[in-house]
Amino acid sequence: DLNRAGVPLLEIVSEPAMHSSDEAFAYVTELRKIVRFLDVCDGNMEEGSLRCDANVSIRPVGQQRLGTRVEIKNLNSIRNVKRAIDYEVERMINLAERGAEIVQQTRSYDADNNLTFPLRDKEEANDYRYFPEPDLAPFHITTGMLEEIASSMPVLPAVMEKRYIEEFGLSTNEARVLAEERHLSSFFEETVKENGNVKATANWLLGPVKTYLKENNITLSDFPLSPARVSELINITAGEKVSFGMAGSRLLPEMILHPTEDAISIAARLNILQEKNGQTLNAWVDEVLEKMPEKVADYKKGKKNLVGLFAGEVKKLSRGKADMKAVHSLLTEKLNQ
Repeated sequence: DLNRAGVPLLEIVSEPAMHSSDEAFAYVTELRKIVRFLDVCDGNMEEGSLRCDANVSIRPVGQQRLGTRVEIKNLNSIRNVKRAIDYEVERMINLAERGAEIVQQTRSYDADNNLTFPLRDKEEANDYRYFPEPDLAPFHITTGMLEEIASSMPVLPAVMEKRYIEEFGLSTNEARVLAEERHLSSFFEETVKENGNVKATANWLLGPVKTYLKENNITLSDFPLSPARVSELINITAGEKVSFGMAGSRLLPEMILHPTEDAISIAARLNILQEKNGQTLNAWVDEVLEKMPEKVADYKKGKKNLVGLFAGEVKKLSRGKADMKAVHSLLTEKLNQ
């Protein structure tokens, strides 16, 4: 934090160890994930919180020495990092194959037309006339400082993602998304502690909760329900008292409006508790089958996938209240008589 504007700038310079635009894309993606997770910055490239300069050079197959380097400045999205590198590699290869000179220069990227264009020829290091800044004291980084920082670091996304897959049995995609943001991973783990149901918690956070955040344009830190309250929803659906669909579309918004009322009371008030009464379910199933004699005949001729159609009609007739596991069982029984 030594510049005159008082805004910290962190510059990371990598060695020329990347060999494709895909590697550069993955590198910047992971870097953005880490700075967001550690709350260094929001990582929004379009707003200038994070930018990338890509240095590109080529070499013939089998040759160790890299050719003349070109720098593409201020790339403002991860997608554009990949596109700009791909374009520049192709441009440089075309020049090399024609025997034309590749000039060391700084270029910019036109995303609309997918091309790079020169800004200035690149100076050699001695042209910059580097000299020590007389008004700034040297800053010495010790091993002790690095060790202290390392010991205070939280578990980073890559380690957390691996743990979610190996210990919790989540899919790669579920683990990746849950480990991506610190607030989300903390909320996930606290909710699992409350209810003990890993898979259901992941389904809720990546499904209805994520949808609510998107629709209301808020982040999880502004989400009005605690892990304990979300666990009420999970327990109700796991216990098959309310269907997942009804819980997500009707119970969740109502719990947000009435934060002190318990979930089961709200479900009863909304009349969305699943109907398990055998007589009621029988009546709904019979009504649907009586309305669709041709489809019933088709089912008996071998079109077994029609059971889904019948189940959907029962769900409609019951306004989502029918216990669908029991409905499927009843349908199978009646249709196979």
